[in-house]
Amino acid sequence: MAGTAGRPLVKANKTTLSSMKLLVLSCLFLSPIAGGWAQQAPMSMSGPTTIGEPCGQCRQIDAMVGGFARSPMGSLTVGVISGDKLVWTKSYGNADSKMSRTANQDTVYRIGSITKMFTATMLEQLLEAGKVELTDPVEKYFPDVNRVQKRYKDAPPITLLQLATHTSGLSREPDNTATYVTGEPEALKETLIAALPHVHYESKPGKVYSYSNIGYAVLGAALEQAAGRPYLEYLPQHIFMPLGMTHTSLVLTPEVQLHLAKGYERTPVGIPSSAESDLENRTGRGYKVPNGAIYTTVGDLAKFASFLMGKGPADVLAPSRLLHYQDQYVVPTGEPSDGGYGLGIMLIRKRRYIAEGHTGAVSGFSAALYMNRAAGVAVVMLSSAGGNGAVNVDELALRALDALSK
Repeated sequence: MAGTAGRPLVKANKTTLSSMKLLVLSCLFLSPIAGGWAQQAPMSMSGPTTIGEPCGQCRQIDAMVGGFARSPMGSLTVGVISGDKLVWTKSYGNADSKMSRTANQDTVYRIGSITKMFTATMLEQLLEAGKVELTDPVEKYFPDVNRVQKRYKDAPPITLLQLATHTSGLSREPDNTATYVTGEPEALKETLIAALPHVHYESKPGKVYSYSNIGYAVLGAALEQAAGRPYLEYLPQHIFMPLGMTHTSLVLTPEVQLHLAKGYERTPVGIPSSAESDLENRTGRGYKVPNGAIYTTVGDLAKFASFLMGKGPADVLAPSRLLHYQDQYVVPTGEPSDGGYGLGIMLIRKRRYIAEGHTGAVSGFSAALYMNRAAGVAVVMLSSAGGNGAVNVDELALRALDALSK
């Protein structure tokens, strides 16, 4: 899978992506959800909370995940998106088991690596603005990348494209990872610079796909330099607010804290605990901001899913350009054999369509966003549980998207 520095390793097969037989969604959907933190009081019912009378496919999705409502660990919120609307959502379980606080559409979850899709959107916006090129060496904007040790002899500089597609050759994390995954988001660059001497190359840049969280942290640092604005300011101003994502944040504000689900992990003896997740919320993410810091709700993430399907405002990114960036820079991942990774987006070849999106996991939380872009439908799943006994949101979200795509 060798590639030339600065060029996409593998271009997507446009014929394959566009010519697959795609079925029209036959369900009659309802109106979009209205309201939010300022308009709606938290629900207090003891059972699952539901918005919208489910259609046939939604009932099938409900049946897939309904057993989770009987689990004592954490909560799960599911959203179905059609075009530019969140048309059905249901929550299961308690956002806070100790306080018996039932999860609902206003519950905030952490989405981990789905954050990478937002960082990729920042990259695409800067490309459109002429502030960067995919072929640009990262060191042009972030010279500290050269603190990484044991660079291959005669290896070319890492490019922005290679960071965005996980083909930079950088290791997944630095050695002594725990040392660098705490600290306020505002100290992202300082923490990252301290971590870089403990990062190593696993391959020459541009040779193979190898998922790298530290690589996306480097990408975020380079992009904020190119933008002339801190990452923590850029995303809210250029992505969150223009998309109407008013309940989304990169930092733990008091309002986020008020609605945040407790994240639960099973201890070695099988008892659900929120201690590790609570600690991580208090101590910050260290360098893991551009690759995993976002807090959000099902309604806000649904707006981002609509944007990714070309239904968002063109001033964020024109749909034609978004399509170009999604399709033209895909590299094979090897697992599954039909999988690929583009600019911050995973692609999975299904029998009748291409599933596109991302998953994410941090302590006590897991999330998935998958879409069938050609059919204009998407699924969001947000969970406040991890470890053994937690629902597999990746698997369930793909099964749900299958149901919507029939």
